[in-house]
Amino acid sequence: MDRPQEDLDRLHRDLGRLADEVGAFNAHRLVRVHNNVWRLMWWQFLRGLAFGLGTVVGATALVSVVALILGQIEFIPIIGEIARAIIEEINGP
Repeated sequence: MDRPQEDLDRLHRDLGRLADEVGAFNAHRLVRVHNNVWRLMWWQFLRGLAFGLGTVVGATALVSVVALILGQIEFIPIIGEIARAIIEEINGP
């Protein structure tokens, strides 16, 4: 006889905790951003700018390091000439 009441009490506590968690989730900044179309578009625009800038900076650093490494191996005929041409192109006239 006591068992159904305990189950109902536990269910009531669990539902209360679930309601608290859903409330906390809905108050999260990411959910609030996704609830507004204009805010979401602005957020995605800024994210795209950051991604593009990071890609350009990373590619520039990678190409510079590769060109410097290739410039050090001039003793290999074909690669040395390509590396020299790349370095001259980077340094400009």
